[in-house]
Amino acid sequence: MSRLVKLLPLLATVLLLAGCGFHLRQSVALPPSMQRIHLAMSGGGDLQRNLARALRNSGITIEDASGPGIAELAVPVARFGTQMLSISGGARITEYSVQYTVKFSVADATGAVLLPEQSIQMSREYSYDATNTIGNQAQVEEIQRSLIDDMVQSILFRLQAAARHADAAAASGGTTP
Repeated sequence: MSRLVKLLPLLATVLLLAGCGFHLRQSVALPPSMQRIHLAMSGGGDLQRNLARALRNSGITIEDASGPGIAELAVPVARFGTQMLSISGGARITEYSVQYTVKFSVADATGAVLLPEQSIQMSREYSYDATNTIGNQAQVEEIQRSLIDDMVQSILFRLQAAARHADAAAASGGTTP
């Protein structure tokens, strides 16, 4: 009986999470023509590292160079920017926005364009404290890490949607745009 009492809160938590729509992120399902992929990115960095990790976790092989039978994910633009949002009465900046812009395109293993160049823009706002510049820099770095993580998920969702579209077009005998 005491064992049942101990398991009851755990069971209630699981049921609440299932009922609220929460689901763990699953790996991305890509077509066979994208099982081997080359990441063509200028500068590399955290986006390339996180994107490669997410693709590997989905069972995709990351190739060092492009070639026959290898899909290509090209990311010519991945840049951060900041914008001042508000100024206090003492002419001091009080809010900033950190923007992250990424452009990418995908060609499958046959060289056919699966996704033409797309641009994704994300931003986060934060309050600026002129008396704590060290803390502000740490806050900006954390915002950038968060934006990179969200960008990786957004790219993966678009890849998966393109794969579904290609599968549906192939099943109906149509062609993909």
